[in-house]
Amino acid sequence: MDKKIHKIEVDRDLCIGAGPCEVLASKTFKLDDEGKAVVINSNGNSDDEILDAAMSCPVLAIKLYDEDGKLIYPN
Repeated sequence: MDKKIHKIEVDRDLCIGAGPCEVLASKTFKLDDEGKAVVINSNGNSDDEILDAAMSCPVLAIKLYDEDGKLIYPN
């Protein structure tokens, strides 16, 4: 990964609770009581693991930003 992840956002309206983010980056994401992904620790996993988790989302509900607020993924 070229840029450091500074901010992680989950669009709960888009999230369908498929869960691959939790499987791939369980120290960063979990499904809450509504079955939607939430960020539990933005530094829980490596940036590469977090990117893999975001890329695994079937509805692109996970947005990753760099320190300048620019969108890293999806782009």
